[in-house]
This record gives sequence, C-alpha cells and structure tokens, in this order.
Amino acid sequence: MTKVILQLEALTCPSCLQKIETGLAHQEGILKSKVLFNSSKVKAEIDPDKISAKAVAQIVSKLGYEVESIKVKEA
Repeated sequence: MTKVILQLEALTCPSCLQKIETGLAHQEGILKSKVLFNSSKVKAEIDPDKISAKAVAQIVSKLGYEVESIKVKEA
C-alpha cells in the first residue's frame, strides 16, 4: 500500500469535495480516498501494482481540478 497526498488549487465549494471523492471511489487500485476541503488536499491509499500516484493526479485533473503537487509515502 502507498499513501498519496495531492495538493490542489483552492477548492471553492463543498460540491467540489463530493465530485472528487465520487470520481476516485470506483477506480481500480484506489483503496481509500478522502478530500480535505479546508486544506485543499486529497489523501488516497493506493495499490501501486494497479495504479500510480501520477494516474490518481490525472484523474483529479480530468475532473477539473489543478494538482499543484504530489507526495508519495510508502506504507
């Protein structure tokens, strides 16, 4: 398992949170994800054999949110 933290451009509304969480919820290889609205971060636990941190960032970008940075922590 790998932990991924994405720093996003500022989130402007609570529906942004739902859109991102829903968009990540059914992606293969994403075990768990949570959006932290106040800090504009996405925290995800992934199976690195099935999805990469960069791919998670690309999913969030395709949902319409700018990813400013990606941090990866091996668990």
